[in-house]
Amino acid sequence: MEKIKGLDNNWIIEDNSLKRNFVFQDFVETFHFMEKVAKQAEKMNHHPSWSNTYNKLQIILSTHDIGGISELDFKLAKKIDSIFINK
Repeated sequence: MEKIKGLDNNWIIEDNSLKRNFVFQDFVETFHFMEKVAKQAEKMNHHPSWSNTYNKLQIILSTHDIGGISELDFKLAKKIDSIFINK
């Protein structure tokens, strides 16, 4: 998909989803980032699947209604990139 080129290079397409792993200094920094992403996701009414262990976070974006990646996933991924850059 061409649209992935507009995202940070750490995003990959796998299993009909956009995926990215993040590493932070500690759990608190990870949690603050997750909170910012959660607020943006709620505004967009598009919620990620994610997994967190201490300072590591994996985010998976997929639109379940279509069984794959939609424009909304790319938009949320861009917002997540922006949140990460400005953390």
